[in-house]
Amino acid sequence: MAAAAAVVTPSGLEDEASRSRGEGAGEVVVERGPGAAYHMFVVMEDLVEKLKLLRYEEDLLRKSNLKPPSRHYFALPTNPGEQFYMFCTLAAWLINKAGRPFEQPQEYDDPNAIISNILSELRSFGRTADFPPSKLKSGYGEHVCYVLDCLAEEALKYIGFTWKRPAYPVEELEEETVAEDDAELTLNKVDEEFVEEETDNEENFIDLNVLKAQTYRLDMNESAKQEDILESTTDTAEWSLEVERVLPQLKVTIRTDNKGFLDKLHNEISRTLEKIGSREKYINSQLEHLVQEYRAAQAQLSEARERYQQGNGGVTERTRLLSEVTEELEKVKQEMEEKGSSMTDGAPLVKIKQSLTKLKQETAQMDIRVGVVEHTLLQSKLKEKSNMTRDMHATIIPESAVGSY
Repeated sequence: MAAAAAVVTPSGLEDEASRSRGEGAGEVVVERGPGAAYHMFVVMEDLVEKLKLLRYEEDLLRKSNLKPPSRHYFALPTNPGEQFYMFCTLAAWLINKAGRPFEQPQEYDDPNAIISNILSELRSFGRTADFPPSKLKSGYGEHVCYVLDCLAEEALKYIGFTWKRPAYPVEELEEETVAEDDAELTLNKVDEEFVEEETDNEENFIDLNVLKAQTYRLDMNESAKQEDILESTTDTAEWSLEVERVLPQLKVTIRTDNKGFLDKLHNEISRTLEKIGSREKYINSQLEHLVQEYRAAQAQLSEARERYQQGNGGVTERTRLLSEVTEELEKVKQEMEEKGSSMTDGAPLVKIKQSLTKLKQETAQMDIRVGVVEHTLLQSKLKEKSNMTRDMHATIIPESAVGSY
């Protein structure tokens, strides 16, 4: 009973879940029943039926251009954003149907504010909502189904709808009458028809009607005495003698006139062939102009195919030439692009300017080096000249002057 009570409302489910978690050390653990997880599917199906009673397809879906939800739409996760929008739209519409003014939520409204307003309206109807508001933000689940189901019930109450007991119609028992079928075939009628059809060929049979009559009487007697026969009392020897006595009468010989049959068959085949021949002639005469038109069309078709083959060969040759010309054109375009890029490219000019600048710098350095070398050479020449002059003066000094020193 505790498990059954635990699946009535989501608030009860929350209470049971909190008790099963054991908030206090001395509390009794109460588990939910095995069918509690599927209770929201039942609630969702009831919700769809209540929405149909409220004519939500005409008043809401068509005006808002919305798709009708399936019977398990809010029980299973499909698209949380779409489900949450549908939940808010249905909840606002149901609150309005219940006589309370409530604005339809918009796309950019705060979800928390919308959920808070919906729960406030639910509590104002006297319904319990002892679960966190975040349970409704996903747009599916048992709490969403519970809220919409409660609002649907309040809307039905507001419009004065009451559930009534179903009234079952009283079915009148008709007496079954079995009509006699006049078209039913009985064994007697079959025998009579068979006898009438074979009256023309009675001379071809030997005692066949008598044999059938005897067999029919034996069958009738056997069927009438079937319940009385419990075990066989017939003697085997008497049965064998009776079989030997009746055996010659059971042989049936049929005399047939093969020649007459073949003549008749030949005549029928001849007439059929004549009919076929005349029909062929008639068809040929009626379709002669069509045959001529067909032959002319065949000749035109063959000529057109020959022209097509010739034209196709020329197209193939021209296609090959076109591909060659296209390749040459691509090569020329590529060369022109390379030359154009080289002409418009300023990189070579920049390199030339850089080279000239470098040459000028190197020339200036060489000039400096040449000046230094010339100066050094001049100094060396001057030094050598001074040395030569000194040597020359040294040789001119008299020896007397040298001795006085």
